[in-house]
Amino acid sequence: MIKLPQHLSVSWLKKAYQNHDITPEQVIKVLLERSENYKDYNVWITPPSEDIYAPYLEALKSFEPNDPEKPLWGIPFAIKDNIDLINIPTTAACPEYSYTPHKSATVVQKIIDAGAIPLGKTNLDQFATGLVGTRSPYGECKNALRPELISGGSSSGSAVSVALGIVSFALGTDTAGSGRVPAALNNLIGFKPPVGSWSTKGVVPACASLDCVTVFTNNLSDAKTINEVAQGWDDECIYSKEYPVQQKVKCPSFIYLPLEEPTFYGPFKKRYTEGWRRTLTHIKAMGKALHIPVRTLDCDYLNKAASVLYDGPWVAERWADLGTFVEQHPKATFPVTETILRSGNNPMLSAEALFHAQHFIQKCRHQAKLDLKHAVLVMPTCGGTFTREEVDEDPIQTNSLMGLYTNHCNLCDLAALAIPADDIKNALPFGITAFSLSTEQNLLFGFAHAFNQQRS
Repeated sequence: MIKLPQHLSVSWLKKAYQNHDITPEQVIKVLLERSENYKDYNVWITPPSEDIYAPYLEALKSFEPNDPEKPLWGIPFAIKDNIDLINIPTTAACPEYSYTPHKSATVVQKIIDAGAIPLGKTNLDQFATGLVGTRSPYGECKNALRPELISGGSSSGSAVSVALGIVSFALGTDTAGSGRVPAALNNLIGFKPPVGSWSTKGVVPACASLDCVTVFTNNLSDAKTINEVAQGWDDECIYSKEYPVQQKVKCPSFIYLPLEEPTFYGPFKKRYTEGWRRTLTHIKAMGKALHIPVRTLDCDYLNKAASVLYDGPWVAERWADLGTFVEQHPKATFPVTETILRSGNNPMLSAEALFHAQHFIQKCRHQAKLDLKHAVLVMPTCGGTFTREEVDEDPIQTNSLMGLYTNHCNLCDLAALAIPADDIKNALPFGITAFSLSTEQNLLFGFAHAFNQQRS
């Protein structure tokens, strides 16, 4: 059997294919074996099978590995199971909700058209209502580095499938941090495009006006490649927006850090605090070397915006999309999932409350445009982590803490890139997220590249 790197990259596979060192069939054979070896990690809802990938392998035979129209020729990937893949059930981690789509989600189809091969559908926090990866009837998804810890959610299976080397990249979704928290906890890149940059047609809504499809990769180059394939206007997506395509990657003119030291929490609080402080040293040294001013920013308004997502009227949007299902299917959802969804059916969430919240968020968006023009803001992706047992004991509070530095992002119309920043020790990675204006996502990749060079 051929030998593959433990962590797969698009660039490595493309070179191997073009040199005729390996074939997609050989690659998939190895990945099926890896998937079986990690079966108890609960990565999949619909695991890889020949019925899924065979048609896509056959379609590749009409093209060469170096075909410019197929930049993802033969690249295996996974799909979060709230995103449609034609003829494969979509469950959103709720068996009673399951349906079989007759076409793939727009982003999935674009990626397949670029030559990529879907292997299966991954596990998630039910209806994408969690940041912990433990809220699924298909099993708690284990952390790829330390199985006793949470994997992060809701895109748990997608992140872990990449971290375990079962696929090269995986699609997730992100409303409150689900494309970034699992990246940080599994030592991956997690790119969250601006709302509307990637189509959400064919995606089960969590909070439809804020939802994004995201990608997990092992390196920056792959994340950029997937973004170039997946982005773009979609006539069938009512939230679609047009953004500059293939902007030139460049460093920001300014780097902002929170004025107040972030709050750290959980059993590894001390080590996360130390990781953040070491990261600040790297960022300041990078700024000095590249002559980029590193400044502080009062993030109080972003913190307040974050609290609006679950403590304000946006929770009613979740109920608007899923409330009928919950009412008609008693006990079909996890108790904690139903509690979250039903919080949107609160008489106190009046039209007046919605407009107050919209006006406040608009002020936050306006302030962010003023603060972050030509700049990035850097925060911890999360301020700690927990064991799966600790989350089971206190599912609401632990989940809330995981979103402290992620919840504001989509409400404030920002793009985000989560990257590894510090290996604290004992397979406990620490990650940071860079935020930019939705129109300047190229600055994220410029910052991340420079930061990685500074660390190396």
